[in-house]
Amino acid sequence: MMNYKPVDSQDSPRFSGIKTFMRLPYSKATKDIDFAITGIPFDTAASYRVGTRFGPSAIRDISSLTKPYNPELDIDIFEYCNGIDFGDVKTIPGYIEDSLQTIQDDLEPLFQSGIVPISMGGDHLVTLPELRACHSAHQELALIHFDSHYDTWKEYFGKPYNHGTPFRIAANEKIIEPSKSIQIGLRGGLYTKSDIKMSPNLGFEVIRAVECHKIGTEEIVQRIIQRVGNTPAFLSFDIDYLDPSYAPGTGTPEIGGFTTAEALEIIRGLKHLNIVGYDVVEVAPQYDSGQITALAAANIIVEFMSHVAYRKRATGRTPTK
Repeated sequence: MMNYKPVDSQDSPRFSGIKTFMRLPYSKATKDIDFAITGIPFDTAASYRVGTRFGPSAIRDISSLTKPYNPELDIDIFEYCNGIDFGDVKTIPGYIEDSLQTIQDDLEPLFQSGIVPISMGGDHLVTLPELRACHSAHQELALIHFDSHYDTWKEYFGKPYNHGTPFRIAANEKIIEPSKSIQIGLRGGLYTKSDIKMSPNLGFEVIRAVECHKIGTEEIVQRIIQRVGNTPAFLSFDIDYLDPSYAPGTGTPEIGGFTTAEALEIIRGLKHLNIVGYDVVEVAPQYDSGQITALAAANIIVEFMSHVAYRKRATGRTPTK
């Protein structure tokens, strides 16, 4: 069996070689793989500042600084897992519905093979085809959604497909189960008072940022675990969940957010959940400063990889249907 793991940075300098995530081998393999890093360079659905199509390349570039042993979870990822950089899925700039289909088509074989895709957006609409592909393999699916925005608006400019609408569409298509799903960190102004009820009216549990800051990370973790239970889950992390002081490189920043330390603590607390897919979206490197947003995204992805390894060590297998 092929052993898929990163290049050893003590043998080869971090600035050498072709840029893959964490210097993993580039491969289209769908056998003997536990997780696959995928790029989704698409931002045609952005409503304000575009540029997240360059997010995957920026995250890959800085990811060479990351390391495979996670001291907080006491797990060496590649002692238990094989992982690859699957490259970028196909997108068609300027054509939203066509791109949604190509993204779904490229990701479905991974989910069907029991591989855990860990994707890098792209604007947040890319999560919709990810969920469609995930649902093809996991019929009951919860959503764990970290964001400053609800992303459950009905439409933008009279059109349904926008990075502010994916989770209303997913709920209406019944590819996620809102009664098992939760949104964390929402904040900022809204268009109308009724907007605050958009997600609860669909059945989602919502923990707004003001409440998160009061109850703390341990309580947030417990609320997520209680909501999701044993249901297969997809975790979507919009980088603007973080405060702009920690993640300036994004299209629609919102003040009053969270530190990278808080985000990592919450993510680590979810290590036992049956998470079958992950993404980090909305990294826009042209607005970044010193690559700190891309670095935050890269380290969050390593935490996701650590989840997969942690569960495999505990159960001997990757997340199940």
